[in-house]
Amino acid sequence: MSRKGNCWDNAVAESFFKTLKAECVYQNKFETRQQAALLIFEYIEIWYNRKRLHSALGYKSPQDFEKQLNKQIIAA
Repeated sequence: MSRKGNCWDNAVAESFFKTLKAECVYQNKFETRQQAALLIFEYIEIWYNRKRLHSALGYKSPQDFEKQLNKQIIAA
């Protein structure tokens, strides 16, 4: 970690939560806390990690990127 006050410390987490709020939380009205937790879990596990394209991964989903990486490791 870098020194206190460095703006890059939380950049990854802040970017993720900004995306989560914009694509999931602000688009829905939740009746209960349990409903919110379930929808957020589904968003992260099903959409964000398996299907959503990430520019940092060459516009691949994390699941596809991991499969490609594992193939490269096995082939090496």
